[in-house]
Amino acid sequence: MSAPAEVDGLDDGPLGRLALSRSTVDRATQRRADTEWIEAAWADPRSRVIVVYKSQALTTEADGRPELVFVPPADAPAGTRFFLGLDADEVAYFGVSATVEGEAWDRSIESDVKPAHLRQVGAVLSDRDAGLLTHAVALANWHETHTHCPQCGAATVPVPAGHLTVCPVDGTEHFPRLDPAVIMLVIDADDRLLLARNALWPKGRMSVVAGFVEPGESAEHAVAREVFEETAITVGHVSYLGSQPWPMPRSLMLGYQATATSGQSIAVDEEEIGEARFFSRAELLAAIDAGELGIAPSSSIARRLIEYWYGADLPDGPAWTPPAR
Repeated sequence: MSAPAEVDGLDDGPLGRLALSRSTVDRATQRRADTEWIEAAWADPRSRVIVVYKSQALTTEADGRPELVFVPPADAPAGTRFFLGLDADEVAYFGVSATVEGEAWDRSIESDVKPAHLRQVGAVLSDRDAGLLTHAVALANWHETHTHCPQCGAATVPVPAGHLTVCPVDGTEHFPRLDPAVIMLVIDADDRLLLARNALWPKGRMSVVAGFVEPGESAEHAVAREVFEETAITVGHVSYLGSQPWPMPRSLMLGYQATATSGQSIAVDEEEIGEARFFSRAELLAAIDAGELGIAPSSSIARRLIEYWYGADLPDGPAWTPPAR
């Protein structure tokens, strides 16, 4: 049975539809094990391919909005390929993870193209393109970093659909890995928002607290632990709000809201966290308008959490430049 092609019928939850959680292409998981079908789809000139390199893909402008540039399989560069799904017209979509720079990016059937990072364009792409690029970047990053069998060390071989690799020595199968991470909207008794700055970020860049779920730990316990470790604030009333993939390199961000108990003082180690403070809505907007504070990009669940608490869209403030991978 096929997976549903559309996500419009799903309950988006309190945060609404998140930028990288959108999709209109059926992943057609029942086709992944059908090697003959996959090869025929790759040979079909109607099929469309996204070339992915360092979480980037080719884009062009259409009606003032970026859209993905696809190439037919015959024009795709050599690299690891993976099947992404089928649209309503039975057109197959693939991704290819390839090392391409300079003129190699010009392998397109369009003109005026340029590479764009998922962080930059994920929020403004169409539902179809956002889902395809998020899926392709996630698989590309996994293939780039999981090239050998963890049991015997032999180089693994991707299967034709690209959603698993096989060890040619011991026959074990290896599937894409996900790192669950919690990201928290922490509110105090005065309805103020807790923001923190990673010690490696420049001053003026802040976001909500986040961290990875540890082995043997529930997501709710991870929320309380991470908030306390980073800010010395104890929280309770932890509730789930929504999730979003963040495939840079392989996270699934689980969004929560938590309440800080009264009468606490923030303390940071200044090594991992450079500073943290509570903001009222007026204080946050004033800091952004003054150019003193930049918040997370609109492609991130962090931005959606902040705006969910604020109650409206916020300006970007100073540019948020992602750290180099």
